[in-house]
Amino acid sequence: MTRTRTAATFAPPVMEARRWLEGANFPDDQPLINVSQAAPVDPPPLALRQAIAEFAVTEDRAHLYGPVLGNPDLRTELAVQIGQHYDVQVAPDQVAITSGCNQAFAATISAITDEGDEVILPTPWYFNHKMWLDMAGVQAVDLKTGDDLLPNLDAARALITDKTRAIALVTPNNPGGVEYPADLVRAFYELARENGLRLLVDETYRDFDSRSGPPHDLFAQPGWDKTLVHLYSFSKAYRLTGHRVGAIATGADLLSEVEKFLDTVAICPGQIGQFAALWGMRNLSQWVAGERDEILDRRAAIKEQLPNLTDKGWRLLGLGAYFAYFEHPFDIPSDELARLLVAEAGILLLPGTMFMPPDDPAGKRQMRIAFANLDRAGIQQLFERLQALSF
Repeated sequence: MTRTRTAATFAPPVMEARRWLEGANFPDDQPLINVSQAAPVDPPPLALRQAIAEFAVTEDRAHLYGPVLGNPDLRTELAVQIGQHYDVQVAPDQVAITSGCNQAFAATISAITDEGDEVILPTPWYFNHKMWLDMAGVQAVDLKTGDDLLPNLDAARALITDKTRAIALVTPNNPGGVEYPADLVRAFYELARENGLRLLVDETYRDFDSRSGPPHDLFAQPGWDKTLVHLYSFSKAYRLTGHRVGAIATGADLLSEVEKFLDTVAICPGQIGQFAALWGMRNLSQWVAGERDEILDRRAAIKEQLPNLTDKGWRLLGLGAYFAYFEHPFDIPSDELARLLVAEAGILLLPGTMFMPPDDPAGKRQMRIAFANLDRAGIQQLFERLQALSF
């Protein structure tokens, strides 16, 4: 059989988990609780949907090609808002718009690596990052984290070789939920800068960070755009998952290389999605603040319910943004346990094996709960079902 790029990696985990539902029936008194995917299930707020509809009907440009690196008005607005968020100044030519944040990562990797190069990924990793590196012929070098799920700087330094091109961090983390301390992020930036590497910081969930003020000071560093590649998504903040709008902030020279990838793969980001992102940024700041408050309240609800699980041997490893990451107490590998939970408890979640190298035993003990779509009552019901488990 001919080996292909796609055969170099595993099947999409969320899609695999959905297949576990085939043939399953859930009684009325125990409907399915789906905590497998970190995506809003509700549509954007009505005002944004109405603005999208008007734009689609009245503006011919809604249906045409646009600039490969994104529309100038959105790039400018994002540059301004990055500046406000991190208390710095960012130029529009340091920003590009992509068809989702996954494409931002893929485009960046394509622009900074060659086949056989290496990128350091903390584990548990975001599986789509690992999948793209596999398909690009780039070695994902796993950086193990401790019980706090934070990457260790000295361990990362020991992994750097002459083939290393980047270190990729996700904060707030997917799958672990943890918010990386500013001094740790800065230390990784200095490590990357000193070794001539790029530091990719995926902040898809930055709008739901529990901290106030800038989460790090990387944009304030002189020449930041020679080292930092900042990745962002509009999907979560404005519920635009289906419109696929993401972004990159880095040096204009790197973006000129990224442009080659984007032009070849998608030509340009969709016009309606870009309009929606721009409209959201200009009109929904208070609404997003309310969404953040709701997520933080759901996070608080998990903390309140936690003793019900820890009494049964569960251990919380990470909590934040959209995720709670647990170590389970059963003598069953997590990939088997996750399938059992569908039938036994009406719960769909992802096992730690989907976020870990196959030879790392920690994945067999871990599970991710994407809690953002559960209200307090739903979280209580989830914990009651988990508490009642006996294997």
